[in-house]
Amino acid sequence: MKKFLFFTSWVLFSCCCTAKGEIFTSISQMTDLIYTEKELVQSLREYIKAEESKLASVKSWAKKLDALTRVSTSDPEGYLAHPVNAYKLMKRLNTEWSELESLVLQNPSDGFISNMSVHRQYFPDEEDETGAAKALMRLQDTYQLDSEAFSRGKLPGMHSSAVLTVDDCFDMGKTAYNDADYYHAVLWMQQSLRQLDDGEEAVVSKADILDYLSYSVYQMGDLPRAIELTRRLVAIDSTHQRAGGNLRYFEKLLFKQLQELNQSYQPASEEPIQLGTYSRPKDHLPEREAYEALCRGEGLQMTEARRSHLFCRYHDGRRNPRLLLKPLKEEDEWDSPHIVRYLDILSDEEIEKIKELAKPRLARATVRDPKTGVLTTANYRVSKSAWLEAEDDPVIERVNQRIEDITGLTVDTAELLQVANYGVGGQYEPHYDFSRKDEPDAFKRLGTGNRVATFLNYMSDVEAGGATVFPDFGAAIWPRKGTAVFWYNLFRSGEGDYRTRHAACPVLVGSKWVSNKWIHERGQEFRRPCGLTEVD
Repeated sequence: MKKFLFFTSWVLFSCCCTAKGEIFTSISQMTDLIYTEKELVQSLREYIKAEESKLASVKSWAKKLDALTRVSTSDPEGYLAHPVNAYKLMKRLNTEWSELESLVLQNPSDGFISNMSVHRQYFPDEEDETGAAKALMRLQDTYQLDSEAFSRGKLPGMHSSAVLTVDDCFDMGKTAYNDADYYHAVLWMQQSLRQLDDGEEAVVSKADILDYLSYSVYQMGDLPRAIELTRRLVAIDSTHQRAGGNLRYFEKLLFKQLQELNQSYQPASEEPIQLGTYSRPKDHLPEREAYEALCRGEGLQMTEARRSHLFCRYHDGRRNPRLLLKPLKEEDEWDSPHIVRYLDILSDEEIEKIKELAKPRLARATVRDPKTGVLTTANYRVSKSAWLEAEDDPVIERVNQRIEDITGLTVDTAELLQVANYGVGGQYEPHYDFSRKDEPDAFKRLGTGNRVATFLNYMSDVEAGGATVFPDFGAAIWPRKGTAVFWYNLFRSGEGDYRTRHAACPVLVGSKWVSNKWIHERGQEFRRPCGLTEVD
């Protein structure tokens, strides 16, 4: 379009100049105008063709998105339960709709742009798209899924049409690369290259993929493979601005290493790069491997001997009047520390009401900074939460009373009912619910002491992932809608039970809703008297 306008302006400018020389007095000069007009017509045809091409592109977009939104709006939560769908929604609204906007802006459409402007404030931003991409990588790590499984929508127990294209995989790799996460950059760039080599169409070029992949492989310490990939890049684009220099540097570095080790050159492995080819770098979490294994259902310490000490029973809250006629079903989940599950705690109607109250108030969940005591967001807690008071609705008051009846502990000094929803790859890495001695007085302003116990309601089933795990003693508790689990965070002495360090595993498939009540020490003096020793 710009080219056409520039050409038109130049021609008109030329014509104006020539007009001043009285063109009509010379047939020869007028003949020049004939050819000028012919070129203008050709430019006009190119402009029309460009407009038609643009319109065809917009129609193609509309057709594709019409089909997609019919599926997504039929069951929004079920659609977003698949992490690939959630990621692609983030990407689509943050990146691809903007590309469509730019296309339409070439010939401004007031109606469309006005609509875009109204809705843009609600669009996800770059941080959302990056966060969704990192969530897929987190799921990949936790559940040991290769990139191909994700790109083809093959998740445990689920086969879906939600696929990642060459360009999607490239963008995933680029997100990791920009974060200096070369481990994941390699996995996703390799998948992008594999799909491109299989004949899939893409916007990104093979040279761009090889450029990122070769350097990421180098960063992972695999010089022979980095050299082989860089040679492929040079073969495709001999004028590439970095490839030649990188190749010489890699070869020189490898030669030096071989000399120092007195070894001969071994060509790069012909095995394709996949999950397990390279070791994942260690991070801040010491129990990472144990935690992720439990999330996969591995490393559980539930032996037959331990299982023989677990029982189920009817629970009447020590003959609480509200539970005498209808006692609750109680199941032991673990013996020491004692963790119990209560069945049929919340009805479907109560769950829907709690979710209805919470949704407008959901905000990014925070954690307490152990050094400053200030609440802040963190990458290791990915969820949104809301706090509900008893005055908000009779259902909340009823749930609070039910928790008090079941536990025998007063909830007058407890925190508000917290409702949380975990999105794509939602998790809360291993943490303690109680405040430790090395922290500032986290709950001092409340004046209610430490968190003595946790009552956790599961308000949804989760198709895959989302378990509550305890790495210290190897337990995993899986969400079951309408049930609740309960445990003490403190011994009777008031000392913290460090065994209760626990985590909410990333949600692989599904939407996880929970609500919890953190019960505090004050008011429990006669309900849970102190013990005689530190660990009573």
